[in-house]
Amino acid sequence: MKNAIITGGTSGIGLGIATKFASQGYNLLLNGLEKNGEEITQEIAREYGVRAVFSPANLQQPEQIKRMVQQAERELGQVDVLVNNAGIQHVSPVEEFPEDRWDAIIAINMSATFHSAKAVWSGMKARGFGRIINIASAHALRASEYKVAYVAAKHGVAGITKVLALEGAPYGITCNAICPGYVRTPLVEAQIADQARVHQMSEAEVIEKVMLKKQPVKQFVEVQAIAGLALHLASEAASQLTGALLPIDGGWSAQ
Repeated sequence: MKNAIITGGTSGIGLGIATKFASQGYNLLLNGLEKNGEEITQEIAREYGVRAVFSPANLQQPEQIKRMVQQAERELGQVDVLVNNAGIQHVSPVEEFPEDRWDAIIAINMSATFHSAKAVWSGMKARGFGRIINIASAHALRASEYKVAYVAAKHGVAGITKVLALEGAPYGITCNAICPGYVRTPLVEAQIADQARVHQMSEAEVIEKVMLKKQPVKQFVEVQAIAGLALHLASEAASQLTGALLPIDGGWSAQ
């Protein structure tokens, strides 16, 4: 039985990944900011008969990230899989983009990926096995207006992914990034309202003319598709798959 840390694991994509991993017997440490995060975590433990612990670590604080990993090692035994999923967003033209939102997005969406990987690295290296899965975005491969911090952070995650893959290769550690298009999560629901304001459109028009405009498959990406790929990347079967930026974007990045 293996153990996994999933950041942002108590809502949206992270919760979908957590449920998928628990269904396959993984013990979990879930990190999130939901006030009922402990309750969500224990419900997964009860439903799937696995061990699960919750961490409210603030991913803007490297010391809290270290303590989160130490908690996983103490309560689960070791960390076999790290899923860097937590992310935030802000939509605004460059000249109006708040500096504090830039700092927070870079810290949570990009820097936390590095700090989490660094914290699990020595254990994975010593055991000769590790799986690091970064939930990036189609915006790790393409840019869009009004998302300067998010696009910068996700491009940074793409670079981190490649470096970790190279450094981990001699030690059985793989690192890959999943790059979804638009997924209907609470984060995207908030973006719909923001985009409606910026573009002066209705929310229905934002979905049709902005969000799904670039996706040839005119549907939001399903959380379960992302969770299924993450589970494969965590497996022994994916030992030769590393350093990849894997789009699940309805054909967006094919253009």
